[in-house]
Amino acid sequence: MAETIKKIELSQNALRDVSGELDRYFRKIEKAFRVDIVSRGDSITLMGDETAVASAEKVIGELAQLSERGSHVTEQSVDYSIASALDNIDSKLVEIDNEVICRTVGGKPVKPKTLGQKKYVEAIKNNMVCFGLGPAGTGKTYLAMAMAISAFKEGEVDRIILTRPAIEAGEKLGFLPGDLQSKIDPYLRPLYDALYQIMGAESYLHNYEKGAIEVAPLAYMRGRTLDNAYIILDEAQNTTPAQMKMFLTRIGFGSKVIVTGDTTQKDLPAGQKSGLDVALKVLSGVEGIAVVELTNRDVVRHPLVQKIVEAYEKFEKKEAAAAKRRGQSK
Repeated sequence: MAETIKKIELSQNALRDVSGELDRYFRKIEKAFRVDIVSRGDSITLMGDETAVASAEKVIGELAQLSERGSHVTEQSVDYSIASALDNIDSKLVEIDNEVICRTVGGKPVKPKTLGQKKYVEAIKNNMVCFGLGPAGTGKTYLAMAMAISAFKEGEVDRIILTRPAIEAGEKLGFLPGDLQSKIDPYLRPLYDALYQIMGAESYLHNYEKGAIEVAPLAYMRGRTLDNAYIILDEAQNTTPAQMKMFLTRIGFGSKVIVTGDTTQKDLPAGQKSGLDVALKVLSGVEGIAVVELTNRDVVRHPLVQKIVEAYEKFEKKEAAAAKRRGQSK
């Protein structure tokens, strides 16, 4: 097949951002599409198969647009644009980048980074209850926290309530020392981390003391009716059906609920049904309740995390297929 040569003009700033440190982003693009990239002055030249060159040009164009509008080109955005192009999907990177949910205490914008995350944020906005499902690193909890803090700052709700079941991740911790708060804090640490990063420790403590922000284990939700609140249930795969029903029936007027979980990482005792699994079946099709499933494509942590998630998915599918074959042979 004949080789295609394509020349692209970029500004100095865009060229620096798109190429990455020591041209490492260019090396990623070359490897993904099997093209050659030569940079001279303010222009780059793409050489390779016509289809591959067109895909590489599209990725570089998207990243250059991000740079030109003042956004930082990250390894995650490069990987996402490449993966989308390989699957012939429009990544809509620039469109996604337009939506700023809020800013961290350091001024960094918090925004969705993938189409899946954008769909998740829109589902939260448009529904009273939203289930956010997906593997580790897809931003389920962080984006939920950002939406809650944004609504709180805008005066849309009076308080934020964060909760999760107090279940150890596959190990028995025994009796933890200290008072009740000290005992439950380790289970709620991921929620605190997100709060501190987005809101700041000082602001969090001020609102916590006023009762405007509450972080508590799921067991403390029983018997309450929660009005005018943003309520987030994290690690919902570790709830029992009774706990999930109890939680969902706490919803009051003016409240919004986000339930996050990863159905592949349950820490419940063997044989115990997950409240999240049951809720998804029971509430299917109920108006006002949205379910958004994020995938390994939406992982925004280190690229290795995405590879780990994909490897486990392949392994678990293989194991499930083998178990099915063994069952059929009996």
